[in-house]
Amino acid sequence: MTVTAPPPATAGAAPAPAAPPADTDPARSRLRAHWRRSRWWLLSVLVLLLVGGLIAGIPGSSVYYALDPRSGDPRGTRAVDQLLQRHGISSRTASRTDDLAAALRADDTTVVLTYPDELSYQHLAGLSALPRGERTRLVLIAPEQPLLNAFAPGVTASSYAEPTGTVPTPDCTLPEARRAGAADLGGQSYEGRPGDTACYPVGGRDLLLSRTRGTQQVVVLGNGDPLTNRYLDQQGNAALALGLLGAHPHLVWQTLDQLDPGTSTGRPKDISDYIPDGWYWGTLQLLVAGLLAVAWRARRLGPVLTERLPAVVRASETTEGRARLYRRANARGHAAETLRRAARHRTAAALGLPHASGDPDPTVLLEAAAARLERPTADLQHLLYGPAPTDDAALLRLANELDDMEWQVRQP
Repeated sequence: MTVTAPPPATAGAAPAPAAPPADTDPARSRLRAHWRRSRWWLLSVLVLLLVGGLIAGIPGSSVYYALDPRSGDPRGTRAVDQLLQRHGISSRTASRTDDLAAALRADDTTVVLTYPDELSYQHLAGLSALPRGERTRLVLIAPEQPLLNAFAPGVTASSYAEPTGTVPTPDCTLPEARRAGAADLGGQSYEGRPGDTACYPVGGRDLLLSRTRGTQQVVVLGNGDPLTNRYLDQQGNAALALGLLGAHPHLVWQTLDQLDPGTSTGRPKDISDYIPDGWYWGTLQLLVAGLLAVAWRARRLGPVLTERLPAVVRASETTEGRARLYRRANARGHAAETLRRAARHRTAAALGLPHASGDPDPTVLLEAAAARLERPTADLQHLLYGPAPTDDAALLRLANELDDMEWQVRQP
């Protein structure tokens, strides 16, 4: 087999690029490794946050119920409420039965029960037994028979009026209905007693009924369509709504802000009432996904391994490890005292002095060592009991001097 040698480098050719130097910083290497492992998780979290923010920013349905004077939805009544305020009518809402009771007792007030059937029987009995104020009007929107028995005894509710394709006309003497003319009334129809004013007849029953006793008046509407934003500018709905709700200088709307629809106990809403159900399911799914990810990436225990004990560790490794700890803590004094204590014990053993119970007696040790080495006692005292070294060089000199002293003591 013939091997072709690479062509020689020509003069003036650019040298081959050198390999980049390896990164020797361990902290930077660990940071880069962590980033490589977690970047996809971080990207997933950012995508979830972005999608959640976009979904949260999409305008949804109104937080108010239908026929609420604060609602600008087609089923709300903000338009007629603002028109009434421009004509000098003071308007407010009442979401508790106590507020409704105060409104019914007040004079010169129109009270609109937009959801009269949401009142419990207990609250209904209490409200109907209250002494009504003078020059008042109570407007009931699509009430059922229990409400009629409480506020308009003798009025009977029948089935819903079927749409005929034609807009009903008032055909009555009620001034508000005559001024309005045809209106988009429908829903429940009613039959009253002699003396009641019945308007907008459909199929032998009427969609609007009015009863006046002195200065107190009760008006029953088959539905609230003429009051809503959607239908207010059609037919005579605006005139009918302004006439029925603007008869007195004060107007009170019943709302369902703090009413429990099942019991109407007036329970205040908490933060959980404002969180859509979908967010609970989304949070549960994220939690399950997180647990599955933890189970997938968790560190698993391997098989049990046996090890021969005790493990043998060289004395040099122990000495070097302890020395590194002393150096990292700048514990020169402690290191010097450890060296001196060990030297004193070994010197006492070499001289045959008792030291089993602890450090040998300094006086006896110094005298015996001075006699063996023929050195001044002061020099040995400075070496074995002197002050701590001030730097690493002094500590190294101390270690060498102690080693020399021990070697001389062991000589015969």
